[in-house]
Amino acid sequence: MKAALSIIETIKLWFDSEHGSERVGNGRELNWVRCMPFILVHLACIAVIWVGWSPVAVAICAALYFIRMFAITAFYHRYFSHKSFKTNRFWQFVFAVLGNSATQRGPLWWAAHHRKHHKHSDEEHDLHSPIKHGFWWSHMGWFTCDAAFKTDYNMVKEWAKFPELKFLNRYDILVPIILGVSLFLTGEMLAIFAPALETTGAQLFVWGYCISTVLLAHGTFTINSLCHTWGKRRFNTTDDSRNNFWLALITLGEGWHNNHHRFPVSARQGFYWWELDISYYILKLMSKLGMIWDLNPVPARILEEGKAQPLSKANNMMNRGEL
Repeated sequence: MKAALSIIETIKLWFDSEHGSERVGNGRELNWVRCMPFILVHLACIAVIWVGWSPVAVAICAALYFIRMFAITAFYHRYFSHKSFKTNRFWQFVFAVLGNSATQRGPLWWAAHHRKHHKHSDEEHDLHSPIKHGFWWSHMGWFTCDAAFKTDYNMVKEWAKFPELKFLNRYDILVPIILGVSLFLTGEMLAIFAPALETTGAQLFVWGYCISTVLLAHGTFTINSLCHTWGKRRFNTTDDSRNNFWLALITLGEGWHNNHHRFPVSARQGFYWWELDISYYILKLMSKLGMIWDLNPVPARILEEGKAQPLSKANNMMNRGEL
């Protein structure tokens, strides 16, 4: 009976992350009940066998990947976690909602954990360090344990004063549900009024929500796992962060992770013109439109430092333990 009640209480946390959260422990074991929605979204992708595909479904899948990845990288990460630029309360909320639609928990939870990551990067208290806890745990195991569940509001006091952000953070499943339902209804409407597009509600849900969300999740997770094991180190940071062009490509700029760990508060992570940083280019455009302002630049001294100490391939292999 006690185990059943525990399962019921855990299921309630799917819908209200503050419900009984004070009773959640600090264990680092996989909590299968709590991660069941994450597993189900992956399994739902298999339904593509039956729902098929259409150009509209694939285009929406790609568009939602791009939009939500930008919301995660530019706002969840660079804004809420590092305050690398400023904006007004309206745009702050809009992009918090878009980031929330990625199904990567609430903006305050995300920022609090990321700040802890920087505080303890690749140390024992870094929950998603591949150096300390292994690749798979750093990639997608850490957020399924009880130790990662609660939001440490002491880490995000400046954001906790906004009730709309606390609401999104507490009911972090609400926006993803609205997105999923909206995609299904849109697909049904298209099936009725534009049958030539050959899409349905189920097809748009599978492609637009499930497949797009899974791709987005694993794209984001690579920064925790691969960007601390695979790539080059320009700066001699105290952790094992690395720069990786391919990961920067799929995450719109987040792959310049060694740069980021050298100067986390910069709005730009591709420090040099040849380092592709799509999120930064969009942020620059938004600043010209007056949506955001005061983008933190990379100091000249750090740019010079990076140019003065390029690491050779041999040094990078040594850092990986290959030599």
